[in-house]
This record gives sequence, C-alpha cells and structure tokens, in this order.
Amino acid sequence: MYQSFISIWRNISNNIKGALLVALGGLLLIMMAAIVKHLVQNLPAYQVLFVRFLAGFLIILPLVLRLGIKVFHTEKLHYHFARGFYGFMGNLLFFLALIHIALADTVTIQFSRPLFIILIIALFLGEKVNTTRKMITVAGFIGIVMITKPFFGEFNPWVFSAVGGAFFASLVVLTVKILTRTEHTVTIMFYFAAFTTIFSLIPAVMTWQTPTMLELILMILAGAFGIVGQGIFTHGIGLGETSFVMPFDYLRIVYSFLFGIILFSEVPGVWSFFGTVIIIISSLYLIKNESKNQNN
Repeated sequence: MYQSFISIWRNISNNIKGALLVALGGLLLIMMAAIVKHLVQNLPAYQVLFVRFLAGFLIILPLVLRLGIKVFHTEKLHYHFARGFYGFMGNLLFFLALIHIALADTVTIQFSRPLFIILIIALFLGEKVNTTRKMITVAGFIGIVMITKPFFGEFNPWVFSAVGGAFFASLVVLTVKILTRTEHTVTIMFYFAAFTTIFSLIPAVMTWQTPTMLELILMILAGAFGIVGQGIFTHGIGLGETSFVMPFDYLRIVYSFLFGIILFSEVPGVWSFFGTVIIIISSLYLIKNESKNQNN
C-alpha cells in the first residue's frame, strides 16, 4: 500500500502536491491553535508558548545535529534575532487573542498579513505602492474593522491583540525574505526555534503553573503540530507556483470556523463572515499581484 501511495504521489503535478501539503500544513496549524485556545483558559499563555517553542526546538534538533556545524554558520545573526523576537511577540499576541475572542476571528485577522506588509513597505521602506494596491489594502482593513464590530456594542478590545499578532507576523515574513537570500532553510528554522525558546523562557518561569499530565501532553502536541505543520506548509509553498498554492492556505479559515463551532460553540456572526470575505479577496489579490511582479 505504501508503494502504491508513493507511485500515485510521484505522478501528481507539483502544483497539486503543493496545494495538498499547504492544506495539510494549515490543518495541523489550526489544530495547534485549537489546543492552545483550550490550554490558555487554565494555564498562563507564556507557559504554553514556551512549551510550544521548546517542543519545536527539540523536534528540529536531530536534523540540525545530522547536518553538522555548518547549520550554525551565519553572517546575519541580528536578522535571526529580530525574526525570533517578532515571532515570539506575534505568537504571544495570537495566544492572548485566542483567550478572549473567537478562534475563527483570531485566525482570520492573522490572514491580514499581506495588508500589513503593504503598509510597512510603503511607510517604513519607502517603496511606491500604486493606487489599486492602496485601495485593495484599505478595503482589507475595512474587513478587519467589520470583524471587530466597533459600532454595534460588541467591540472586544482584545481584538487589538490579534491585530498586533498579524503585524508582527508581517515583520517575520519580511525578515524571512531577507534571510532566504543567503541562509539555509534549516539554519533559519534552528535560530528561530532557539531564539523564541529563549525569549519565552523567563516569563514562563515567572508565571509557571504545574500542569496536569493531560495538559503537558497537549502542550507538547501543540508544539509538534506547530513545527510539523509549518514545515509541511513551507515545503508545499516551495513545490508549487505561489499564485496556485497560496489560495489553499485560506482553508485555515474554514478549519477555524469548523473547530470553533464544534469545540468551543463559537458561531460567527454576519459581520465576521463579510469581514472574512473582504480580507480573503483583498489578500489574494495582493498575493497574486506580487507573484506577477516577480515573474515579470
């Protein structure tokens, strides 16, 4: 049966392989988010975050040791440090948002990363952004506002935590783009896992609560789902054309709606639905536009 699966897999186009891996990686990442949402109801977010990062570090360590000392060589340690800090802050804010707002809303806001990237490169990097991209970006932020429901007496200030998480995630993406020009993938993964573990250690120790055996297993499982899901997702992006495979990443929003309803009885409202649609459409436009610019 295994050989039959391998044979079928080899005959599938790289675009389809990439799409399937992106969809699978996204599912694992949402499973991680669902576990985290459950855990942070009773355990400090710093503690859950530390175990999640530590588990990821321990999972990648054998690969690092197998490849040898060359993995540690880098001339861009400051970028690795920055990426680790951005990743720590992004995950922390994401975890805090999971405590207070719906899983689907939290995940959807995370998908506003392309909007923040446009904002960052325009305001801080001085790149010119054409009128169409500006309008699409504004529309995307309107989608975020619709999810927050500020005018209907349902506004939850913790939504700013989710928005902050998306902002730091955008900084991670920009930093990774710089690192991938010269750094080996495993080197990037190693330093990210190492720095995020270090950053989360001290606050985790200060707020530590002894977990039950089940909670400990779930924390380790969340870490495993996080690192494996990210690895599968990254491999999928590398296999297929970005413009083809990236839309499948938006299945994460579908997963989060389903997990939210089934596990946490969170039924998204009409405004969340329309805001989600606007964010997806605007983000996909920006991704496809970027892909076209790279191919020209």
